[in-house]
Amino acid sequence: MAKPLSGRLADDLRSSDRSVARTLIAFVVLAALTAPALAQKAERPALKAGDRWRFETKINGAAVKWLDRVWVVTSVTPLEIDGTENGKPLQLTPNLNNIQSPSRTDTDRRLLVFPLEIGKRWRFSNEYTVASIDVPSRSDYRVGVAGYEKVHVAAGDFDAFKLLAKGRWKAGGLSGQTTLTYWYAPAARAIVKIEAQDTVWGTRTRELAEYKLQP
Repeated sequence: MAKPLSGRLADDLRSSDRSVARTLIAFVVLAALTAPALAQKAERPALKAGDRWRFETKINGAAVKWLDRVWVVTSVTPLEIDGTENGKPLQLTPNLNNIQSPSRTDTDRRLLVFPLEIGKRWRFSNEYTVASIDVPSRSDYRVGVAGYEKVHVAAGDFDAFKLLAKGRWKAGGLSGQTTLTYWYAPAARAIVKIEAQDTVWGTRTRELAEYKLQP
């Protein structure tokens, strides 16, 4: 026997309630899964003597072996991190930014400012010299932490903060603009990939090929 209209309406309402409940549960589960990434924060890493990274470089898509870099940490103090780049002296700030290396010197290059979290922004102006050019240069950048995502490099897959930096540079009579996209992975204690788009020098990519960290 067919149900009266009131009974059918009650069944429909219960079915609708169940559908809404399922939707709400799915939303809560999705929020729970994405919340850790959205709330992720990276504190300054504790580098240790013996930490080692090898980076590979490409220019306009072609591998350039002589630009590959091997970094090894030799000592860490509250004021600086000392190490080697391809066997020659390397000096970094506690925030892992270059001060002195065989390839360049910098006064205030701040690609990383810890702690990192989505939405954080900063600016910096840097006086620098690239060893291959040996001309006093200057750059001005705006940097922002754009997201938190998985990135694939030769060394593997990493959960990483994605950062964007846009700036202008001047070296002697030459000037240009650069856009940097790079990924910092807490698990590797390093920027694992950086892509540079430059109006003069074209496209350059550097990524982590292998690494070994001290426990």
